[in-house]
Amino acid sequence: MAEPKVCVSLEAITVEDMIDEATRANIAGADYVEIRFDKLYLNKPEPVVMTNDDGEEYSKMPPIEQWGVKDFTEIDVTEAISTLKEGIPVPVVFTTRAVREGGFFAGTEEQRLEILRQSIDSEVSFVDLELSIDKKSRDKLVNQANEAGCKVIASIHETKSTPTAEEIVALVKDNSSSGDIIKFCSAVNNHQDALQIFQAANSLIGEGSHHALMGLGSGGDWVRLHAPVLEQEIVYATMMNHFRLSDRGLVNVRDLRDAWALMEY
Repeated sequence: MAEPKVCVSLEAITVEDMIDEATRANIAGADYVEIRFDKLYLNKPEPVVMTNDDGEEYSKMPPIEQWGVKDFTEIDVTEAISTLKEGIPVPVVFTTRAVREGGFFAGTEEQRLEILRQSIDSEVSFVDLELSIDKKSRDKLVNQANEAGCKVIASIHETKSTPTAEEIVALVKDNSSSGDIIKFCSAVNNHQDALQIFQAANSLIGEGSHHALMGLGSGGDWVRLHAPVLEQEIVYATMMNHFRLSDRGLVNVRDLRDAWALMEY
């Protein structure tokens, strides 16, 4: 049984903090780190002071989806990519997620594609190219990546609901030639949604496809936890270690490694 590679998706929203988090992820056992370049455009708000039932005040951060975003011109893209390349000690999956697929990028689509072009030129190990990118533009990026020796993650993000297991399997198979790895991630609204992803992963065993399936929400971590027997190519983990992290479908990188050892994967 081949153990999947573990990719820690970085949560930091500054270049300096991304480098620090990537270094810690490397020590924690990450094979890759995912640079979410779109998160550099987030503005972290001040915590909101709230009062509990006992009348005690406490601070709470608004959900990240409610944070403001910087103007595109506030980030020097070339300098940021260069600094990240020099400072991160582990192979990189480079992502600039579009808003339509749950990302935070503040600029136009052409500006986003230009960042992806620059990331490929910087010799990252993987570049994440959503299948929703205009075909002509995406084909050019794929050709550029192939020439540069950069592998392509062909990603699909369903932000509203989860398709059926059969539909997920079809998405993976139908797009097998669109990248080196097919990534599918969807919002999980209930355990039935999570089961659809798990069933799809189970159906793909032995098919020879290179894929990574996951969900965001309670039960979304089932495939991550059993990834070795489900023949997942890459498992996305986090450095976060919050209480009830599994409610978000996420898993800490160390906890993931410990779970695989406990289950003798």
